[in-house]
Amino acid sequence: MARSIRTKYFLKEHGMDNSNNYEKQIYIKNKNWHPPPAHIQIENAITNFEKMLKSKQQIAISQAKKQTMTNLNPLQKTVLKQLRENKNIIIKPTDKNLGPAVMDKNTYIKQVLQEHLLTENYQQLSLTETKNMLDNTKNSLRQLIKDNLNALSTPEATFFKRSLNCHYRTPIFYGLPKVHKTPVALRPVVSSVNSFLSVFSTWLDYRMKELLPLIRSHVKNSIEVITDIKALTIPENALLFSADAQSMYTNIDTNTGLQAFTDFFEDNKEKISSEFPVNLFLKILDIVMKNNIFTFANTTWLQLSGTAMGTPAACAYATISYGQYENSRILPKYSKNLLYYRRYIDDVFGIWLPPDSHQEATWEHFKKDLNGWGHLKWNVETPAKTSIFLDLTIELNETTIKTKTYQKDLNLHLYIPPNSAHPPSCLKGLISGEMRRYWLQNDPQDFENIMVKFIERLVARGHSINNLTPIIMGAAASLDHPNRQKRQNENQDTDTIYIHWEYHPYGVQRKDIRDIYRKTLEPFLDYDKMTVAISRPKNLRDILTKAALTDALSEDIDYFLTNGRQQPP
Repeated sequence: MARSIRTKYFLKEHGMDNSNNYEKQIYIKNKNWHPPPAHIQIENAITNFEKMLKSKQQIAISQAKKQTMTNLNPLQKTVLKQLRENKNIIIKPTDKNLGPAVMDKNTYIKQVLQEHLLTENYQQLSLTETKNMLDNTKNSLRQLIKDNLNALSTPEATFFKRSLNCHYRTPIFYGLPKVHKTPVALRPVVSSVNSFLSVFSTWLDYRMKELLPLIRSHVKNSIEVITDIKALTIPENALLFSADAQSMYTNIDTNTGLQAFTDFFEDNKEKISSEFPVNLFLKILDIVMKNNIFTFANTTWLQLSGTAMGTPAACAYATISYGQYENSRILPKYSKNLLYYRRYIDDVFGIWLPPDSHQEATWEHFKKDLNGWGHLKWNVETPAKTSIFLDLTIELNETTIKTKTYQKDLNLHLYIPPNSAHPPSCLKGLISGEMRRYWLQNDPQDFENIMVKFIERLVARGHSINNLTPIIMGAAASLDHPNRQKRQNENQDTDTIYIHWEYHPYGVQRKDIRDIYRKTLEPFLDYDKMTVAISRPKNLRDILTKAALTDALSEDIDYFLTNGRQQPP
């Protein structure tokens, strides 16, 4: 907070607009620059604010001494400690958000290696190979930026200059148990946070956002689909269909995907700004997709095929690469049969208009063409009057379309329980967000039905009707003002001061911080708004799950690799 106040004062004193040359996605704070002290009155106000806040915190702690400061009982603490220290198990969140899973350590290692790393898609690297590849990659990327600085905007150049001076770690591989599958398999995941390549992939993702509007099939969410189909005139012979890709990221052949981007730039050169650094973009994209190196315990691996796992640009890369094929092949060829066609990464929804003749043959040709791009294959649903897309069930009744919220049978609805140390705003935000989504996706009767289920699920998690009622009533009242939140978000720019604080049920609350702010800082600052940004303390996932394996597991992996796919003893 103090840094933000001093920075704004510094910029104002020097006649600078702190919104100039600012791009949120690629903004990196300059850790080597510290704003000088502000005016003496402001500095005194900052000091008084911090003193009063500290005093209020001490009072809150003193008053809470008679109450337990934790929401865990002794038995729960003991169990958590035993789980965390047990070297024979692995605890991971599951695929599809089906709760936590506890796996035998050796079984987990064996599955990771057999199902993924010891396949043709990956190559194990020695220490020397790893060092050489990482060094070559870093040198190549640094040189590319150095040679192309004039092709970058000021925010981009600043982003790279600051990012390239940071310390980075090697990405980490882990698997999420697919407990809904028999037998249980692992979904491969790579955590690339704070890695060197993630810097360049973040820039690629930032640049790809300019390109996404040129993909005719691209859709942002299910609400956009609802808006689109409400504006359509539906013929009587129309049918609905959906399709989902088989392991899309893995099955986008690297060379095919990279060529798609080259073709995309060529086909859209008149629509893309002449200032777009196409050559630099393609060179960086090539390096990012072909040099995805990560660790699994004490071993290091190179991904040989598919979209680089864990890279920030993966979603946009998959959308645009296959979107180029849709733009050039699918949509032109079947323009008379596709009244509507949209894709959200690896999920497709369309409205099919069968031709007067050769209906089955035309449909089969369409499915064949969907599967005609590289190694990527699609599971295509037979056209019908009902289809499921994202979180929607879409139904066709003659010439009208109806939508309602779709929820998977496996969904455990693990909402925040009342004894969790989350800020009250989390529950309010959950209820408000879900209610608005249900309102937009359903007709009045279906809205009523799903809201009843939603409330029942919250009660099953331990919430009381008395506590839920005022929150639900407040959320319902906001449904009549759909643009209010949007206007608030648009105004929350540089004229808002953020005060960050970790929440505790018995600690200093938002209203206390606001009162102290009004008494100390507000008279001396010209911010339009003050927002208390509350963070939560560590939860069970933070405590029990880790992406990286401990050193104690390294011996087991070495044993497995040395003894030819045998189970470690």
